Amino acid sequence: MRVVRRRRGARRPSVAGTPGLPRAARVVLGCLPGLAAAVALVLCAHGVENAAETGSRAGTARSTAAPHTAPRPPIVPRARWLGDAARAQPRPRYDDRVAAVFVHHTDSPNGYDCADAPRIIRGLYTGQTGTRDWDDIGYNFVVDRCGTLYEGRAGGVERAVTGAHTQGFNHRTAGIAALGTFTEGMPVPRPMIRAIAALSAWKLGLTGTDPRADVRLVSSNGLSRYAAGTTVRLPALAGHSDGYMTSCPGAALRARLPEIRQLAARLQGRPDGPQEGHSERAAS
Repeated sequence: MRVVRRRRGARRPSVAGTPGLPRAARVVLGCLPGLAAAVALVLCAHGVENAAETGSRAGTARSTAAPHTAPRPPIVPRARWLGDAARAQPRPRYDDRVAAVFVHHTDSPNGYDCADAPRIIRGLYTGQTGTRDWDDIGYNFVVDRCGTLYEGRAGGVERAVTGAHTQGFNHRTAGIAALGTFTEGMPVPRPMIRAIAALSAWKLGLTGTDPRADVRLVSSNGLSRYAAGTTVRLPALAGHSDGYMTSCPGAALRARLPEIRQLAARLQGRPDGPQEGHSERAAS
């Protein structure tokens, strides 16, 4: 019998013209009948192509993802200030997310002792649910001059509770009320500024929203600055007067909003500088 010797260094022939396949795949295909091998080859190539495409998409997603969240600051639960003054009320309403924050002032005296803040907030609650006949306090959160944050409207601080703080823009927003009056020339306490920034950084960070950016909001009420159904671009961290015809949150506090936005962005781990773009999701 004639023995054919292979020349040293010569390549082994590839299976079905597949020089690029791994050795394991070539062994398997080499054991299959001709038609089965061809079918397996097509499936194998298709799988490799899809895996490469999927890997590319995953790599892109990983490279563009930026969490930019902030820790939740301490928040005093509403039971601590409400006590036995609670009135019967309907169940809370919720939105799917918080896309923006509106800053307010309560237009109440400034020279209070911070230990009296719960009593003052309880008075706001009584006025809004009594004289105004609201179902609950309108603000989602209240902050006192010492920087203590209080849960306002019922429903849970972690959730997107629909408030009653900014006519036309209560959906997909949170209302933060600064306890006091901050008209032109009034000092805004530094602890209050830091607390508003920390709360805004946390709430907006849950949706990856840059506090320095703009968002699109849809007016739900013609009594706001915009006709009902109008889509408008407003700051993600806005003042009450951005959405409603009012002097709230006062000229002094409004003047500090750019600083609060920058501080909130820093707390989210974003670099200093201008806003990082706009959110294009509309909130109705």
